[in-house]
Amino acid sequence: MKKFDILAFAAAAALFAAAEPSGDRPDERHAWAVHDVNRPDPVKITVERGKPPSDAIVLFDGTAESVKKNWRGKDGAPTKWIVKDGEFICTPGSGGAFTAEQFADCQLHIEWKTPKDDLYGWGNSGVIFMGQYEIQILDSSAVEPSRSPWKPANYADGQAGAVYGQNPPSVQPCRGPGEWQTFDIVFHPPIWDGKRLVDPGSATVFFNGVLVQDDFPFQGRTGWCRRHPHSTDMKGPLVLQDHGHPVPFRNVWIRRIPSRYADTVNGGLGLKYGDVAALRERLAGESLAFADQAKDPAERFIRLWEAYCYKPESALKPRLKAVEEECVGALAAGKGDLATTERLRAFKRFVDMLVNSGWTSKDTPIKKALDARKSHPKPQAPNLRDI
Repeated sequence: MKKFDILAFAAAAALFAAAEPSGDRPDERHAWAVHDVNRPDPVKITVERGKPPSDAIVLFDGTAESVKKNWRGKDGAPTKWIVKDGEFICTPGSGGAFTAEQFADCQLHIEWKTPKDDLYGWGNSGVIFMGQYEIQILDSSAVEPSRSPWKPANYADGQAGAVYGQNPPSVQPCRGPGEWQTFDIVFHPPIWDGKRLVDPGSATVFFNGVLVQDDFPFQGRTGWCRRHPHSTDMKGPLVLQDHGHPVPFRNVWIRRIPSRYADTVNGGLGLKYGDVAALRERLAGESLAFADQAKDPAERFIRLWEAYCYKPESALKPRLKAVEEECVGALAAGKGDLATTERLRAFKRFVDMLVNSGWTSKDTPIKKALDARKSHPKPQAPNLRDI
């Protein structure tokens, strides 16, 4: 592709990729419209190939310094686990390794391997969230189906990738002893409202890139041969289990993530109608301020309708009628934002959305004026997203 063609393509990409007026309006469960331009953008992070995300807490990077900073014994004293050849290795009998910080909702990446010479122990260990909810580590590479009471492998809910004692992995992608394995885990703790359990918490586990636990709801705290109730703890340390085997770990990082109940304004698990109403009122005020600053009638029209849909008030109707007349005039004169084909097309979709959603009538002057305009086919732009 010639340099001129590349520049032209980039310019077209910027045009077609621009945001446009939003879709279905807010309601009592949703503070935002669909595709709402006023909705905050995600926080930008960086992710380099083979490295932790920029917002991750690196718990072990192969150095003794990272162990000293991040890991403790159960009693709070320095852990007795060792660092050798860039590996964080369990010292059997010394107790688990506990993070100095406590965590609740999180994403964890951890790599581990089972020792080649651990013939009868199978490299038994575990990743235990809040010190209570265990994802099993074990050599399950040679498991063969068996219903023998003397089964020559661990029970299904105790194999690698299991929510220990509760749910086996859906498939078994375990590699052999001495080979590095990877867990990528999303953990959500139980949610309590006083003494009422609102949500039991859950784990999603990717084992060597394969989904083996799909948002599995915890049935209680981890226990051997027993079912235990949930505790009311809301956070706790991450624990690497000492089960008497020198299991090595590497590349351990964790990200704090929002609770699924943190979003109270978008129709989800944490929905609070009062928060939705309060945010809609605030957004209405902000949209009115944007309308007051807008120089073009098309933008004022959109901003005023945003404000009205966030918080319908009859006092806005005269302003809506006046700006609609301005838009009809601008459309007839071919001036302002509505003189641009892409913005005209987006503006028409916005008006059609208002009509189809029952916010305004198909007999309004602006709807009639837009419908009377000659339709222009949308330019084709392969590999560009359809906004």
